[in-house]
Amino acid sequence: MPPLLNRRQHAREKDPSPLGRVRVDPSTKTLTKRLQPGDVAVIDHLDIDRVSAEALVRIRPAAVLNAARSTSGRYPNLGPEILVSSGVPLLDDLGPAVMGLKEGTEVRIDGDTVYDAQGSVIAEGVRQSETSVIASMEAARAGLSEQIEAFATNTMDYIRRERELLLDGVGVPDITTEINGRHVLIVVRGYSYKEDLAMLRPYIREYHPLLVGVDGGADAILEAGLRLDMIVGDMDSVSDRALSSGAEIVVHAYRDGRAPGRERVDGLGVEHVVFPATGTSEDVAMLLADDKGAELIVAVGTHETLVEFLDKGRSGMASTFLTRLRVGGKLIDAKGVSRLYEHRVSNKQVGLLVLAGLAAFMAALAVTPVGQAFFTLVLARIDDLLSWFRSLFDAIF
Repeated sequence: MPPLLNRRQHAREKDPSPLGRVRVDPSTKTLTKRLQPGDVAVIDHLDIDRVSAEALVRIRPAAVLNAARSTSGRYPNLGPEILVSSGVPLLDDLGPAVMGLKEGTEVRIDGDTVYDAQGSVIAEGVRQSETSVIASMEAARAGLSEQIEAFATNTMDYIRRERELLLDGVGVPDITTEINGRHVLIVVRGYSYKEDLAMLRPYIREYHPLLVGVDGGADAILEAGLRLDMIVGDMDSVSDRALSSGAEIVVHAYRDGRAPGRERVDGLGVEHVVFPATGTSEDVAMLLADDKGAELIVAVGTHETLVEFLDKGRSGMASTFLTRLRVGGKLIDAKGVSRLYEHRVSNKQVGLLVLAGLAAFMAALAVTPVGQAFFTLVLARIDDLLSWFRSLFDAIF
């Protein structure tokens, strides 16, 4: 009997219970907006990145079915390890057939194979385990040398294209938000952005920095209950709520002037300016803040390492490397600010100091004649109160 018929017969005999209903989208970021706990996530995501994996784990899907290879070998991406270690089943390299599933279809999984409710094979792939993920990561580390070479080439190309912007600020648009002399807090929906933003609340309360959201980072600011001053990006992952919040909008465009995000903000009827520049939107936000005279630029969730940029699908990180050279000592990572800020006096420390002062005052008072009389009176009142409670208790029972 052909192998395929054997698998179908085996599926019918074993008849595994339905795993769940599928939610299908080639974009993991888009899918997580409607994915519910217990759903089966069907994606087409080559090299699942850390941010996407963490978003999936927070939702707790029944499984993740990936049409592409979760680790291609280009670099050691962290997404598969996060999913597998969190107990989320990951079936890898299932091919384009799995993307043809209709939304809401029930599927079953047996080993490396995905079946429909009738027991027919939909797709076959590789079920990842902790052992297979570790092996893939080891093999992928060898690919980093090629990425470093690509980075060197990308750096030279970027210098040629953006020399005037980097050196002289040519092309930076005029904005209405006053930045000169202020701290600027730039929020990107990157690694640990929620935790970093929460740790910075004391800093935000004291210094009142200008809050800039890079695309989805604008929603992160609003979700934290903070005021949003500016949005910078291509507007592909920011909500209508953020765009309509009253914050100034800077649309990141290609160097030739094309700005896919402009059509969206025009449709909402909100005012905006366009900033044509090569590189990432977070780099554009930093260059804008620096050019307009920011005293300090604090980064939350931004990308700094080669692996982080490859996770975001960037072929090179030259724009970030050179932008940080341009911004210089103004830029500080959020984790660095939070560590520095912890050394200031906290509310807990103030409370302990007050309690220690009260204890010292009471001790000093207790050795004086007036203090002793005072404590004798207080103790007498307490004894009267206890006697009243005892008499009340006896009367009731």
